[in-house]
Amino acid sequence: MGLTVLPVEIGNPRAPKKTVSLEFLVDSGAIYSVGPAAILKKLGIKPIAEQEFRLANGEKIVRKKGVALFRYKERVGGADVIFGEKGDSVLLGAFSLEALGLSLDPLKRELKELPMILAHTSESRIQK
Repeated sequence: MGLTVLPVEIGNPRAPKKTVSLEFLVDSGAIYSVGPAAILKKLGIKPIAEQEFRLANGEKIVRKKGVALFRYKERVGGADVIFGEKGDSVLLGAFSLEALGLSLDPLKRELKELPMILAHTSESRIQK
């Protein structure tokens, strides 16, 4: 099974035209995306919380978390992003994939369009 790496633009939702393109490793098993802290800070993305993570060896680490804009081709979405530190991989996680309306086919290692479903009740069906 191979790795899927994509060029994805990341930016500050407050200044959506200013973005940086990064090579993200697509990790549908990861909840959050991870971007280099220096780039996130340069884009003006500010930490809003801290999140604890457990590494494969059982060690616990804490990272800062903010909100970023993600752009892949014509798709745009916003999701949480972790401020990566030295040694952290640049990852595109499940929240960002879903915000972009995409999912990863785990066998083909290709992105697929998510069916977008919206619950909607027409006014004629609402009982008064």
